[in-house]
Amino acid sequence: MPNAAAVARQTISATTPSMPARAGAGFKAQHADAILSDAYRIGFLEVHAENYMGAGGHPHRILTRMREDFPLSVHGVGLSIGSPAGLDPQHLARLKAVVDRYQPAMVSEHLAWSTHDDHFFNDLLPVPYDVETLARVCDHIDQVQDGLGRRILLENPSTYVAFEATTMRETDFIRAIANRTGCGLLLDINNVYVSATNHGYAPLDYLADFPIELVEEIHLAGHAQDRDDAGQPLLIDSHDRPVDSLVWDLYDHVLAVTGPRPTLIEWDNDVPDWPILKREAVQADAILARHAQSAGGLRHGG
Repeated sequence: MPNAAAVARQTISATTPSMPARAGAGFKAQHADAILSDAYRIGFLEVHAENYMGAGGHPHRILTRMREDFPLSVHGVGLSIGSPAGLDPQHLARLKAVVDRYQPAMVSEHLAWSTHDDHFFNDLLPVPYDVETLARVCDHIDQVQDGLGRRILLENPSTYVAFEATTMRETDFIRAIANRTGCGLLLDINNVYVSATNHGYAPLDYLADFPIELVEEIHLAGHAQDRDDAGQPLLIDSHDRPVDSLVWDLYDHVLAVTGPRPTLIEWDNDVPDWPILKREAVQADAILARHAQSAGGLRHGG
């Protein structure tokens, strides 16, 4: 039996603007004029919440203007949901202010941690997958959803190391979180490919185990290639280049299972001019349209 807070979250989430099953782009202020004047209308824009936690100024003026024309998604990078310490109530309050101000269609965060005591790390760090961590992460997500008054989406991580303390598969860990908290999932397909390469397993095997029926948004991004100390391939989730062809293939595979889902093109470092980012979004839109047409044909034929 859902509690009153869960019912309230569902009610508020149901009344927020809907997100189209189209390609979106991570919004950068330098692209605003190009986006507004482009005949191609991007499906939605996504922003990092932490960039808009100030009370006013130029960033808010630009985003307020963009919000008039495009659906918005808010993606957090600083809640530190996986931290051994409790959530920072001031950070959560600032996130709520952003969400209340812009009423985004989706709010998401990472399965990671980035703070310890008074220190903030400029990385999204992994967590061990065990019973203790599961309870802590679920407690933190409950606090976030109760504080915001709405559901959030949780993103699967990109990882470079594994913990000896881990006793659960990542897919089972994420499924348990979603089942306990009622949160939705954000599937970052580049993260799947990066982690699979770094740890030596098949990305399709991971996707076969993932609770894909709970996926409400997809992320695509580019990654950098390096070598570890043993000379083995090491991929870095760099967000600084086009989406890799193998990640596009995995995206096609996922949509064949899920059907079209809102899909974000992430490009956060060495950000190019709008036409290059737009090219990635157009490619995602073409794949989405093909799967939408296939799904429509199956429904009609049935």
